[in-house]
Amino acid sequence: MELLNSRVNHKDYMCDHTAWGVSFAKKMGSENFKLLYDIYHMQIMEGDVIRTIRDNHQYLGHYHTGGVPDRHEIDDTQELCYPAIMRAIVETGFKGYVAQEFVPKKPDALASLKQGIMICDV
Repeated sequence: MELLNSRVNHKDYMCDHTAWGVSFAKKMGSENFKLLYDIYHMQIMEGDVIRTIRDNHQYLGHYHTGGVPDRHEIDDTQELCYPAIMRAIVETGFKGYVAQEFVPKKPDALASLKQGIMICDV
């Protein structure tokens, strides 16, 4: 289940905080049920991304990137430090995939994607 923000993009979305999603995952009681931790959305809703990932990684099965604000490239024009976030994800033992889910602002979208991949390759 994806964690989304209800402040900017998804009004009235129920799973808009990590604590709510983790509580639901615990109630499900299944190793097969995981949360999709969308870093863009959770920065908008709660911040403290690295600590949240470290504290709840056993319930997180996939990650999405996106620049804050405006969901553009994940470079130094936005407020998140993705190399530090990626290192924290690796430190949890995560072996899955991280998806680039930003909307390119620059004219060369493939170059933006390549840059995002390089930023996340820690």
